Amino acid sequence: MNTTDPSGEKSDKLIIYQIFTRLFGNQQTTNNPWGTRDENGVGKFNDITVKALQELKKFGASHVWYTGIIEHALITDYSEYGIQKDHPAVVKGRAGSPYAVKDYYDVNPDLAVDVKNRMKEFDDLLKRTHTNELKVIIDFIPNHVARQYHSDAKPAGVHDLGESDDTTRPFDPQNNFYYLPEQSFQVPQGVAILEDASPVPYVEKPAKATGNDVFKANPDLNDWYETIKLNYGVDYLNNRQTHFEPVPSTWTKMRDILLFWAGKGVDGFRCDMAEMVPVEFWGWAIPQVKAVRPDLIFIAEIYNPQQYHTYIFTGKFDYLYDKVGLYDAVRRLMEGKGSVEDITRVWQQESGEYANHMLRFLENHDEQRIASRYFANDPWTAVPAMTVSATLHTGPMMIYFGQELGVNPTQAEGFQGEDGRTTIFDYWGIPEYQAWTNGQIGKPGKFDGGKLSDDQKNLRKFYHQLNQLVNSSDAIRTGGFYDLQYVNTDGQSAGYDQHRLYSYLRHSARQKLLIICNFDKVKTAKTTVRIPAEAWAALKVDDTKTYTFTDIFRTKTKIKASATAGVPVELPPLSVLVLEIK
Repeated sequence: MNTTDPSGEKSDKLIIYQIFTRLFGNQQTTNNPWGTRDENGVGKFNDITVKALQELKKFGASHVWYTGIIEHALITDYSEYGIQKDHPAVVKGRAGSPYAVKDYYDVNPDLAVDVKNRMKEFDDLLKRTHTNELKVIIDFIPNHVARQYHSDAKPAGVHDLGESDDTTRPFDPQNNFYYLPEQSFQVPQGVAILEDASPVPYVEKPAKATGNDVFKANPDLNDWYETIKLNYGVDYLNNRQTHFEPVPSTWTKMRDILLFWAGKGVDGFRCDMAEMVPVEFWGWAIPQVKAVRPDLIFIAEIYNPQQYHTYIFTGKFDYLYDKVGLYDAVRRLMEGKGSVEDITRVWQQESGEYANHMLRFLENHDEQRIASRYFANDPWTAVPAMTVSATLHTGPMMIYFGQELGVNPTQAEGFQGEDGRTTIFDYWGIPEYQAWTNGQIGKPGKFDGGKLSDDQKNLRKFYHQLNQLVNSSDAIRTGGFYDLQYVNTDGQSAGYDQHRLYSYLRHSARQKLLIICNFDKVKTAKTTVRIPAEAWAALKVDDTKTYTFTDIFRTKTKIKASATAGVPVELPPLSVLVLEIK
């Protein structure tokens, strides 16, 4: 859909590298919990240099998702640049959540060396990225905005969100927000107000509904209390009645925001909590934006498998998060639970007919790091899981920055707390990533991994090899899929658990692959993988001959076997074979 194979065929096999922009280039190592921008440092657009982008291209990425680009609420005071100061009671962390957008037409001032020229610095990054043959994805946050949303940078003639709202009505189809007339917003009890914060109380009257569909003036501490819900013409307090004709004001305003960024040259949007916005809006807006930029891609953050078909075919999304399906299935296996039959169920029951639309990943900014004690406690458990995620079907895959280095957050950074995630709310330095960037404060990084340990270098090499495999394999990029579990799972066998071994075929006219993944952390799998006659028929090859099976991925193992006898294999714990059949 968005990349072209050497064969000339279109492929959905994108490799998206997600960068949390504020953290990427920060070389400071202070890391004081709740530290200020000046104490803990902050990465800039300019830190993502030509060398950095060249290395990401070499690594195998096709797209870079720059997270946290659009201006959002934060504690740091930029009022001298004409940016309205945010009240600390409705900001999470000092650096703020990138999902509490304050101005859809501006970029985060934290990311600029010269704040006055912040948009130019972003434009330069965009150009730099394109020059190095990478495409750019940014976040589009359609469901909610910061409580003090106000656009200073909107183009002439644009009416701000809420500017024309009738605030006396709880719901009006042409209002941009939902209101609680005569009620004042109450900051949740327990919100940490920083000592150096403004003593003036936060005032919002009438109160607006909170981002996670909370229609009361006093949201809870665990609600998205720093955000307000946008109104797309759905009357939530009256059985979700829809009012889509005439087109609601929010629809046109959000479409125009997409067109603004598309006009700048952005290549795609990762749409935050897309299923909290009516699918009718997406089906209306996406074709209009693509009429201007047909090559744009739209990725939906979505967690309801019952809605997948609708958001692809009615909503017109190119790709959807495969979190509830494949991520959850392989995470269980990585934690020593679950069964490889869960993988079979994912494609059979959730994504089989549109697997090319499913974005697979093991980490992103919302999820716990693989190396953390909250997940697998060992980054190497990713070998079989990431191989499956990357090669199961023809859809895209994603790597979160530092995943390939085994990033392991072990302390509370501030608002984020100690939870196995890399903070999205706080100013912070990432030691493992700083070892790869290999820079100094005030100087650009070398981006050569000069300070990495041998184990980190080897882990990154695995991801690099996997990306190379994905980018070079016709069968993986454009070919068919055939699950072999139904003939290869027979309970306990040869001292290991067959429910930890997953095997499947990927095949095209030019290439046939047998892929086998051992999820067991302790036991070597020694077995014979059976390939039934109907599978050989799907491959369109003779099942009466003997073939050579050569690992083209990590081991270069060669096995000769007759089609009818099966393929004898031995896989150490947490290992994989990608066997080309010739």
